[in-house]
Amino acid sequence: MKLPWLKSALEQEGPILSVYLDTTRTDPNAAAELSIRWGQLRTQLTAAGAPTDLLNDVERTVLPPSAIGGRHGRAVLASGSEILVDRVLPVPPYQDLAHWGPTAALLPLLQLTPYAVSQLLIEVDRAGADLHLRAPENPSIDKAPNGLGADESIDGGHDELHKARLGGGSQHGWRTNNFEARVEDSWERNAEAVAAKVNKLVMEHKPDMVVLTGDIRAQSLLKDELRQEVLTRLHTAAGGTRGVSLERDSFREELARITQAFIEQNQHDLADQFREQQARDAASIAGVDEVTLALERGQVEQLVFVPGREPENIEQLLRQAILTDAGVSALQEDYASIPEGVGALLRWRDDTTPSNRASSMTGDPAREDAVDPDRDDPSPHEQEEAKLRQ
Repeated sequence: MKLPWLKSALEQEGPILSVYLDTTRTDPNAAAELSIRWGQLRTQLTAAGAPTDLLNDVERTVLPPSAIGGRHGRAVLASGSEILVDRVLPVPPYQDLAHWGPTAALLPLLQLTPYAVSQLLIEVDRAGADLHLRAPENPSIDKAPNGLGADESIDGGHDELHKARLGGGSQHGWRTNNFEARVEDSWERNAEAVAAKVNKLVMEHKPDMVVLTGDIRAQSLLKDELRQEVLTRLHTAAGGTRGVSLERDSFREELARITQAFIEQNQHDLADQFREQQARDAASIAGVDEVTLALERGQVEQLVFVPGREPENIEQLLRQAILTDAGVSALQEDYASIPEGVGALLRWRDDTTPSNRASSMTGDPAREDAVDPDRDDPSPHEQEEAKLRQ
């Protein structure tokens, strides 16, 4: 996952304030508990030397209820004089944290990268559609603003929407056929109007998922008009109706199920990509020393780490990755086991790049720390290259 919005905050001179809080309010006592937890963190920050005015600003940010429901969190990064980053988190952080120091604390935020999913929800009927755009920094798909523009309703303007027989006899058949043809044409023109807006939104914002629900016939007509860029992101959700989908618990549960399946598939895909690269001795490495060296050389395309097994210098590695425009992804240990809890997919490799083989990805704890690049036998490809150089 690329994080260009975070890079500018890391380039600020310290000290930097970092605050991560579980701001869930599903329990009646949650507001009071949040105030107590923030008070404890504020005491720690005051003792560490954080300015009172800045702490007041953060307090006004994190204590009022957000516009969303369900489980969520809040991340705030601030310099001595201003808030640099204020993000609603799609799930609570693993634990509350407050830090005042020379650099920002990044781990609580980046542990949640699998859940940072952007979505465009389309509720469609034969007259048009309602569009809801959700960004990772605002996990509520049914609330605006979210930095990407307000929710929109699109009506095609073609109002022959309902087929009906005119008159009661067969002598009216030609009139009925003509009217029904006009109705079909109206549906198609309305679908074209919705598709034009959807295609534009997807090209501009590139959401991870496009979720389609509503009238079955309207869905089919819309799909015929969508670009491939949209279709590759498309997921269908049952039980939605234009204007009321998000008011139904059953539909919100369906949306959550589809989103969780998407997150799990992404984790599987990342693990598979890492394994394949390791198996081919290609563009991936694992281990603290190997990844540190690759970051210093600007080789890392994506830093991958396992939450709960991070190395001691993980904050330094995360910071270096972002400052060199590398992506960062957390990979749960359920999907793959990476030696020393950190690895990288590389932009390029050369003869001096360390080599780790697939044995390090077996999930066997006894073997995870047994990777020794100096001990690896050369691959057939490396053997052939060695012969050519002789």
